[in-house]
Amino acid sequence: MAVILIVDDEEPIQELLKFNLEKEGYTVLVAYDGPSALKTVEEKCPDLVILDVMLPGMDGMEVCNQLRQNPKSRDIPVIMLTAKVEEIDKVLGLELGADDYLTKPFSPRELLARIRARLRRIKPQIQENELVRGDLKMDLNRFQVLVRGVEVELTPKEFELLRVLATHPGKVYSRDELLEQVWGYEYSGDTRTVDVHVRHLRQKVERDSSNPEYIETLRGIGYRLKG
Repeated sequence: MAVILIVDDEEPIQELLKFNLEKEGYTVLVAYDGPSALKTVEEKCPDLVILDVMLPGMDGMEVCNQLRQNPKSRDIPVIMLTAKVEEIDKVLGLELGADDYLTKPFSPRELLARIRARLRRIKPQIQENELVRGDLKMDLNRFQVLVRGVEVELTPKEFELLRVLATHPGKVYSRDELLEQVWGYEYSGDTRTVDVHVRHLRQKVERDSSNPEYIETLRGIGYRLKG
């Protein structure tokens, strides 16, 4: 299910949105101001952002503008929320790159319908069972990986680990998340098994595993494929 970031400084709104979205099965991230929203998008790469206009410090218009200026986030759908009703505010928000606009108070049912509509328009990450990330190419049908045009041999777990990371480049996965998605269950042992597999994977796909081009470590958090 999709990951949605809610950016709003009003706690009651945060809780209302979070409750309704999680009830629908979405994974929800929250931020209370512009800088933390931009940081969360950079680290977590959500599938959609719900963005309030009236934020402390940096308003939602500026946040939207910065999201659209960043290659990593320029294609993420943004639905703006505001208490303002003037047409000029709506026009400005859409001109800055917002995909949709709702005025408070709003119906959670209407917001959910708009979220589903926006998510349906996102281009699928996988087309024709092939993933291409820079010089790295994965053929999911042939179980084949090419790096800079040269085929590399991966174990099944290494291949699946790379597939998970490559499906959402830029998204940070914790070790627990990778254990669950790659190994298929809540692993009861030491999460260092992820580190071991990442190390072996880097030895096969990186020019210099000590200075990786693809698989990035975020200390204390987890791993991501560079976007």
